[in-house]
Amino acid sequence: MTATTDLDLNLVAIFTRVIELGSFTGAAGALGLPKSSVSRAVSRLEDSLGVRLLQRTTRKLGLTEAGERYVAEVRGPMARLAEASSDIADLGTEPRGLVRLSVAPEIGGGPVAPLLVAFVNRYPKIRVELVVTSRRVNLIAESIDLALRAGKLDDSTLVARKIASVELGLFAAPAYLRRRGSPRRLSELAAHDCVLHRSAQGILPWRLTGPRGIERVSVSGPITADDLGYVRSLTMSGLGIALLPDAAVHGDVRDGRLVRVLPDYVLPGSALYLVSAPLRHVPARVTLLRDFLLQELTALAKGTPCALDAPAPRRAPENLRVRKPRAAVTR
Repeated sequence: MTATTDLDLNLVAIFTRVIELGSFTGAAGALGLPKSSVSRAVSRLEDSLGVRLLQRTTRKLGLTEAGERYVAEVRGPMARLAEASSDIADLGTEPRGLVRLSVAPEIGGGPVAPLLVAFVNRYPKIRVELVVTSRRVNLIAESIDLALRAGKLDDSTLVARKIASVELGLFAAPAYLRRRGSPRRLSELAAHDCVLHRSAQGILPWRLTGPRGIERVSVSGPITADDLGYVRSLTMSGLGIALLPDAAVHGDVRDGRLVRVLPDYVLPGSALYLVSAPLRHVPARVTLLRDFLLQELTALAKGTPCALDAPAPRRAPENLRVRKPRAAVTR
């Protein structure tokens, strides 16, 4: 190899991304480039430096001695350059750019979508990509800025902000209640059609907390689903009574699509968190969405006024996009 004096910083940025994610495939997905373009960029960098930086095998990538030294030297300056560029961009008069938010289907199908509509109407230059998946995404490898997660957090390296502890209540559609009547006691649920959620533990008797403490009732119904989003849809269609997160059906109750039954009984659920990667510098657009969701979802959980109580726009804004998640990053 023959070294040249001209150096393209784009090549250095691509190379460091390959090292961070451990593969050409991961870097290509994060950068939105073909894998072949990423490989060629690293080869061009090696040609310009006159040394081999990577050991390529069919199974894995490894740094050469020169590669290890080069990464140690350039990683800090490249991070500071990216931070400086982001700082300057944030000085603009109006926040702009893309924020990627990951949510589980049962969360995305509840209050999050209308809250995002309110957010992008407030900040029309910010684009939001909502990645709806029940899979726990790798925030760094898949370029996800924020994620809403319920339950135990497995990755202790993430920055987690607790929004609220979720409670589930009993809900039914008005059409079902007109047809079958509304239960007056918990024991009457055994005679009703219920929409059941099959969790990882299977279908269990409902153990609800009420005026007399924890009570148990065995329920049954014609349809079972392993996704709370489908349970919500089936309940709104008039199939039966279901246990659903209060916050997820706030708009449905407000607009009359669902009715709370036996309101003195609840099922304590898990906590809801807003998580992000531990970055030293967070772009203004990400901070704005993070703080907005924290404020509005916390207000919703407490039953205080939030953005959902404002009149909804007639059409969805163009800067909000919902998409299927990218495949998991592999080599």
